[in-house]
Amino acid sequence: MAHIFVKQVIGMMEQLLYLSALFDLYGALLTEKQQECLRMHLFEDFSLSEIGEELGISRQAVYDNIHRSQKAMEAYEEKLGLAHRYQEERQELAKIYESIEGLRQPGNEAAVTEVLDRLAPFLGRSQEVSL
Repeated sequence: MAHIFVKQVIGMMEQLLYLSALFDLYGALLTEKQQECLRMHLFEDFSLSEIGEELGISRQAVYDNIHRSQKAMEAYEEKLGLAHRYQEERQELAKIYESIEGLRQPGNEAAVTEVLDRLAPFLGRSQEVSL
């Protein structure tokens, strides 16, 4: 029973991360009200009732806004594929990073470190020097 609960929590977290990524890419294409509702829901962890109170709308209106926003962003992703492409590029860059790290040998440490330092920000890493 606990295993099912853990799976549900992980699924909810993955959904929130996915929506956050879509919001980063497509949020500017939503209406101002949709942006506000999603921002409060995703990043400020407000409940639907709290968002409704804050914005002076019903809980149902908040739900509808969030649901429409999600559908719109998913439609943009289906057409444009930016989130998918971004994920694939990061995975490929991580593989390249690891390949370059494997080329480190005595005498080329500085050159390898320089290349890795340039690549690290694209992976959200800070390069530690490992000589």
